[in-house]
Amino acid sequence: MDEIIESLKQIGLNGYEAKVYLALLKKYPATGYEVSKLANIPQARAYDTLKALEISNIVIGSNTKPTTYTPIKPKELTKRYKRKITSTLDFLEKKLPNVKEDHTEPILTINGHTAIHSKIIEIIKNASKEIYIEVWSQDFKYFEDYLFDAYNRGLDIKIVGYDNFNCNFGTVFKHAGGREIEYSLGGKMIFLAADNSEGLFGKTQTTKGQDSHIIWTKNEDIVFLIKEFIVHDMYLIDIEEQFPEQLKYFYGKGMKKLKDKVLGGSGFYKIH
Repeated sequence: MDEIIESLKQIGLNGYEAKVYLALLKKYPATGYEVSKLANIPQARAYDTLKALEISNIVIGSNTKPTTYTPIKPKELTKRYKRKITSTLDFLEKKLPNVKEDHTEPILTINGHTAIHSKIIEIIKNASKEIYIEVWSQDFKYFEDYLFDAYNRGLDIKIVGYDNFNCNFGTVFKHAGGREIEYSLGGKMIFLAADNSEGLFGKTQTTKGQDSHIIWTKNEDIVFLIKEFIVHDMYLIDIEEQFPEQLKYFYGKGMKKLKDKVLGGSGFYKIH
């Protein structure tokens, strides 16, 4: 009996209401006095509870004196609450996704090789549509199997690879001038964007003995910028492969003239 009372409470009845309804199922029609005895609750609480249940149309009061009460059938009670719960859940399912407060996804720093590798693997495993990644060959070996699994799941895998990069799946763009870039930036960078919803960038290795660290976020605006960076590198790599002599003629070796134009002639390129 206690389990039934607890179950009735879970669908919205309070303790007294559950006890009164069960008492009426045992004997009906019944007066308030009889219900208080059957439910083992104070007489005053029995009358208050019967009134509440009558308002909720769970019990029906007679027009006689004294008033007697009859419960609705258990099947009607469960059917009514099933409709109510289903209707409420349908409403919440429809409306909750539209409830949106001003909220900005955090941008977090992750330090150390182990934590960085774990986060990258987590992102790859959770991705469902596409992965854009710019990575060095030394780092790629840690993620190759997971990326290959994602590729086999049907994800669109696009990769910019540095330093004698080798990969037999996805769409691969091999970036030249890796050593110069590593020296200029002070380490090996990684960029990753997944499903337009999660991304990271940072140094997995440094040339000055500093700790490796990356920036991770689910901020869609930042993820968009990360993907844009990777995509524009892919554009340039493909153009350089198709028109190497023309670009060398117009911009010099390693596009020095273009870098001078954009970066103001600095001999030390912090941006590749």
